[in-house]
Amino acid sequence: MQKQELLRGLPKVDEVMRQESLVMLAEEKGELLVTEAVRDVIAAKRNEILDLLEETVELFDTDSISIGNIASAAEELLVQKEKKKLFPVINATGTILHTNIGRAPLGQDVMDNVVKASTGYSSLEYNVSAGKRGSRHDLVGELIKELTGAEDAMVVNNNAAATMLVLATLGKGKEVVVSRGELVEIGGSFRIPDIMKQSGAYLTEVGTSNKTKISDYENVILTKDDVAKLEWDDLDRGMERFETGALMKVHKSNYDIIGFTEETTIEELAELGEKKGIPVIFDMGNGLMLDMSEYGLNEPTIPASLKAGADVVLFSGDKLLGGPQAGIIVGKREYIKAMKKHPLARALRVDKMTFAALEATLLKYRDPKLALRDIPVLRMIASSEEVLRERAERLIEAIKKANKDAVCEIVEVEDQIGGGSAPLVRLPGLAVYVQDGNKSADRTERKLRKAEIPVIARINDDRLLLCVRTITDDEIDLIAEALR
Repeated sequence: MQKQELLRGLPKVDEVMRQESLVMLAEEKGELLVTEAVRDVIAAKRNEILDLLEETVELFDTDSISIGNIASAAEELLVQKEKKKLFPVINATGTILHTNIGRAPLGQDVMDNVVKASTGYSSLEYNVSAGKRGSRHDLVGELIKELTGAEDAMVVNNNAAATMLVLATLGKGKEVVVSRGELVEIGGSFRIPDIMKQSGAYLTEVGTSNKTKISDYENVILTKDDVAKLEWDDLDRGMERFETGALMKVHKSNYDIIGFTEETTIEELAELGEKKGIPVIFDMGNGLMLDMSEYGLNEPTIPASLKAGADVVLFSGDKLLGGPQAGIIVGKREYIKAMKKHPLARALRVDKMTFAALEATLLKYRDPKLALRDIPVLRMIASSEEVLRERAERLIEAIKKANKDAVCEIVEVEDQIGGGSAPLVRLPGLAVYVQDGNKSADRTERKLRKAEIPVIARINDDRLLLCVRTITDDEIDLIAEALR
């Protein structure tokens, strides 16, 4: 058989499209998509034939270019093309806020609210009772004020956006004073000095990396009159100086400095800010609403930070708050009002699904017990050893039923919060050590990642561990199935 004969044997697109399976698929997926898949398969087969060597032509599988096989290949291709890039995974790493796999998981009732708000039309910017246009800022503003004690609040798409908006509103064309020990970099090379430059504010660094006193801030504050009176000799190497727009404190949420250290408190900064008439900004990042010190988490809370005197506090929605990705800004009414009117506010606003998830999450905080029970992040942090051990035992039982070659053992581990929150906090946890027959830990780990719902495990000292703090009860059977 010659190449030309094989090429003539390729079916036409319309012949393949008449196959019953593709007729039904075209009704479901659309004729254009199915037709494109058929064309792609036929083109691939044509190229395969053209690339054949003379001595390999006879070896070509002629059945592969039959109408039925082309149709089947087109179906498979369409499945691959429609395979989602974003899909669920099971977190068995013991890191609660795992940035790479989505940070804070949301509860079912929160997701139910998202579905209700997004399936049809919603009251996003419509005041139903008044029968006129409303503002999306009002959707959760009152609830946030109630929970935090703030005068006003607004929501943008993440905490980096909140930082940009706050600095652009309060610091543009002015100096913003920050301790050298708080010039942080978070994921994605996001640095405070860089974002400050983009906002139009001028960074004034004070103190040292390990020690910053309140006097360091006070010594650099300049009013508009002070700037006008500056002489050349007063300026550092001839650098231009500007009026001080704000004092800013950045919470070291993804690292800590220990040893010979000193940092200025919010109370001290607030007292100085009030004395000088300068707003105090606290970028706390983590978004902790409740006191969780009994669970080993000694982090500042939003209500306490406002009570300490911060004029503006900004934080993430998808970290310790346990909600969707968002940047939440709370504080004095005059400052928040100015931010709502800033041109950046529209560019950084969030959509109806985020508001729906955030509102449902925030409502839980009206009762702290409800929040600890129903917000997955808080529930994981507060999980007792008894709960973890019971889950580990059920996981072992399920794995052994599914895989007779698996050897399992409960071991003690240290879990962490992650997501740039509480870097030094280690939560005493439990994990199931799994030895799947004679397979190596790496091989078993790869096997778990190839499951229908991938399982992301931890490997320590060549041992595969399934940390049960971040595994839900509903995922136990799925993990066992992945190890079948």
